[in-house]
Formats: sequence, structure tokens, C-alpha cells
Amino acid sequence: MTSNKWILTILLLTVFTNFTAAQKKHKTKVKSNSISSTTTPCMDVLNLFTSPSVPKLGPAETPAPAGSWTKGETPLDLPGKGLAQHPMLLVGENYDKMFLVNKGKVIWTYSTGTSYEYDDVWMLSNGNILFSRMEYVAEITPDKKVVWRYDCNPKPGLTHTEIHTCQPIGLDKVMFVVNGLAPKLMVVNIKTGVVEVEHELPYSKPANPNGIHGQYRRARVTADGTYLVSVFGLGYVVEYDKDFKEIWRYTCKQPWSALRLKNGNTLITNEADSKTLEVNKKGETVWEFNTRTDLPEAYQFATAPQTCTRLANGNTIFTSRGDNNGKGPQMVEVTKDKKVVWVMQDWKTLGPVTTVQILDDPGVPEIPGQSEH
Repeated sequence: MTSNKWILTILLLTVFTNFTAAQKKHKTKVKSNSISSTTTPCMDVLNLFTSPSVPKLGPAETPAPAGSWTKGETPLDLPGKGLAQHPMLLVGENYDKMFLVNKGKVIWTYSTGTSYEYDDVWMLSNGNILFSRMEYVAEITPDKKVVWRYDCNPKPGLTHTEIHTCQPIGLDKVMFVVNGLAPKLMVVNIKTGVVEVEHELPYSKPANPNGIHGQYRRARVTADGTYLVSVFGLGYVVEYDKDFKEIWRYTCKQPWSALRLKNGNTLITNEADSKTLEVNKKGETVWEFNTRTDLPEAYQFATAPQTCTRLANGNTIFTSRGDNNGKGPQMVEVTKDKKVVWVMQDWKTLGPVTTVQILDDPGVPEIPGQSEH
């Protein structure tokens, strides 16, 4: 009897040990998968864009012919690795065709005809792409199905509206700014259709329906849940709390974009002066890059940058829509000490670039504050 008890005890201990080991192995596997899927989640879904189920043209897609920039030449011996420098998603204001690039090749495009203009774009962790196109804001799947869309009123006059910026908040909400009389910041639940936030923003008065185009550009929800807005037409960047009480302001000429960095500073692109400023909470400039004076002559942009992206390694990528004749680079990457490490100038493959999302930079795009884009 005693012998049988010992045998039973040994059997139970063996089962328990094996079960515990299996649990640990399972937990380790889940944890590992979690890390790989949250560190660079966009890289995990790139295979969706090259699936055989992806059509050449989606149901809502319209071909966008290239402009005369295709005649531009690519200089030899440019810094960096050309298209292979970064996996990236990009759009340009003068070309209604977005590009997805990986391993030095364009692996997917999406075209929306010949009307007006791409200004903002995001790939989400599930592979969907959210973009603003002046006349609307929409979210599409990798196989080019439209899952949500909010349309502006294109008719000239007092009710005319435009959209130049958007941002995902989780996988079920979108923030965007509607230029109009009056302009407004909105947050919409795209699953339920409920407008969760709708707040009027400042604008020039007396009201001019012909002036709405230049009212607002880039806006972002920060990690703290505040709203950081580039008031392009009035010449300042403002931060509002969730109740739209002003908590910070920085005045500068034509701020096209502003993004809150993880260090708490704000990176502002001043299109009028070709300057990008990193400004702290006191309004002090802690870093500045002037593309007219800080770039070597061989790498000068044809037109001033409108946006930039700060990478996790501290480098900054500036973008340019060019001059439509294929002159100058589309993107330039510099270090904190202003050394040029990458110049992207390939007008035969790409078009103008207003904004770029670097897909292998850490962070979940739809969590505000994780992507400095």
C-alpha cells in the first residue's frame, strides 16, 4: 500500500511538472508573439499587400497618370540605399497615387484619379490604410476595399469643406479636421458611425469661403489625449486639452505640421521659411534645421518641406512635393548633428512626397504618441 502511494505520488508530480512546463512554454510563446506583433506591427502585415487576392485596381480605385516629373534624373552616388533605405508608405500632394515600398521595391499602390490631393496617410497594425484626400477621408484594406469614408462638400461657396489631416485612434476611431465655415475637429467611431467629438476651431473673420483651403493642415492626438493642431492660415500651433481649453501655443509663419515627440518636445515644420523646429514646453528652440542653409547644394529641395518624421534613432526625414519637373530630392534623412545619411531622389519610380510613414520604426500606429509621424 505504501509502495502504491509512492508510485501515485511520483506519477502526480510528473504530470504536474510536465503541465507546468507546458504552461511556461505556452506563455513564453505568447509573450514572444506579442513582442513581435507590437514592436513593428506594420512589418508583420506586409504580406497582405502581395497576396494573389489583391486586385490591380480596387472597386473604388481610379488610375492616376504620372506628371512630367518622370523626366527627372537620379544623380549618382547619393547617400544611403535609395529605395532600400526604409520600408515605407508615402503619399504626395501633387500625385493621387500612394506607394508602399519594401526591400527596395514598390509592392503596392493605390490610385484615386486626377482630382485633389493626398496629405496624410497611416498604415494600421491590422494592415488597413487610413488617408486624407482633401475631398474625403477613408480607410481601405490591403485588398483595396473601402471600409469607411467621410465625404466633404466639394461645391464652392459657404458650405464648401476640405480635409487635409487624419489619425487613427485605436482600430475603431478616427480623428480629422474639416476645413470650412466654420472649421471643426472631429472624432468618429467608424464601427458605429457615432460622432464622438465635434468642436469648432478658430478661423479668419470676416468669413471668406475662398480661404478655407489654407485654414488647417496637420493635427495630432497626443499620448496625453490632447489635440495638437497646426493652424496654418493664422500662423500658430496650438495644443488643446480634451475640453478644448488652450494649454500651449507657439507662433510661427505657416506651420504645415506639428507632432509631439516622445521626449515631450514638439517638432514643427514651417513651410514658409523652410525650417523645422524642435520646441520645448517653454517655447524654446532646442533643435533647428533649415533646408535652405543646412543642406548641401547638391541635396537642396525644389520646394520647402511640409512634414517630417522623427525616427527612433533620433534621425529626421524631411519630405518634398518637388516642382513637378523632377528636380531635387523627394526625401532627405539627417542625424541630430545635421549629417545627411539618405537622399531619396527617384522621380521615375515615385512621385512627389508630402508625408511618409517608416514601417519598421517601433510603435503601434493607432496608439497616439507611439508613432512620431
